[in-house]
Amino acid sequence: MKPKHFQQHLVASLVLAGAALPVAAFAQLPGMGTEALPAPVQPDTVDLPAPAAPQKEVWHLDDGRFGVRNVTRPTLTAFRPAGHHSRAAVIIAPGGAFLGLEMEKEGWDAARWFANHGITAFVLKYRTLPTPADQKVFVAELDKMIHGQKAVFAPPGETPKDALDDGIAALRHVRAHAAAFDIDPHKIGFMGFSAGGLLSRSVVEKGGADKPDFIAPIYPNMGPMVVPADAPPMFVAIAADDFLLARTKGLPLIESYRDAGKSVEFHMFSTGGHGFSVGPAGSPEQGWMDVMLRWLHTRGFVESAN
Repeated sequence: MKPKHFQQHLVASLVLAGAALPVAAFAQLPGMGTEALPAPVQPDTVDLPAPAAPQKEVWHLDDGRFGVRNVTRPTLTAFRPAGHHSRAAVIIAPGGAFLGLEMEKEGWDAARWFANHGITAFVLKYRTLPTPADQKVFVAELDKMIHGQKAVFAPPGETPKDALDDGIAALRHVRAHAAAFDIDPHKIGFMGFSAGGLLSRSVVEKGGADKPDFIAPIYPNMGPMVVPADAPPMFVAIAADDFLLARTKGLPLIESYRDAGKSVEFHMFSTGGHGFSVGPAGSPEQGWMDVMLRWLHTRGFVESAN
């Protein structure tokens, strides 16, 4: 795995792959900020329904990009296209092993890309599991955990109920306000990176009538999935050297969808590790979002491939 990806998803490696990597791989946390920061301005943001709770979130930098943890109040931030646009929309769930969220790298960056290509995007800040309030303590405890020592927190083995509830609430909100956003309530997708990819799977498995019209789990848990009879089309992208693949035999997620007779498009890039986000320039995974856009076109969700 590329070293620059460690600090973004080391925890995800433990929760989603189910095992620790060699200690030598985690000698440090490059770029993990130890100082808490004021919350950045997030225009066009609404609160989602959730039980009342004190505001505890901690914003920080992770390799120079905004991240947040201890989210107790879920929100949804809209990124609207300028000028002519498709009537499709996508809700984006950042990753972070349900202990935090990579808001900028796996949320805002992807949302801006979609808006620039005529698709309304919504970044979901969903509730995360509690971690120490002090950022320095959090980083120290994270370091313990990835070295196999006992820490004060641990990642979950599946999508937490609060996160799932927030994903469903986001779908309900976007559909209820489809006219205001000039989008088609039957062309609303759910996309997630890493743990957010697991959340995207969960809203299909457990969302009932609220499930999205398409899903795009990106470098997600690749384990088997319970595929409902009305499962929507699915787009999956992952790198061949992603450590998540080492914990499964074959491609159970893809096989689950195929065995259920449901539509799936799958792209495996030769390298890229875990956490390639929108695709770094010059990498094998560069341009994967253009591939997804063509897929949306072929599936009838957008009018043109732009």
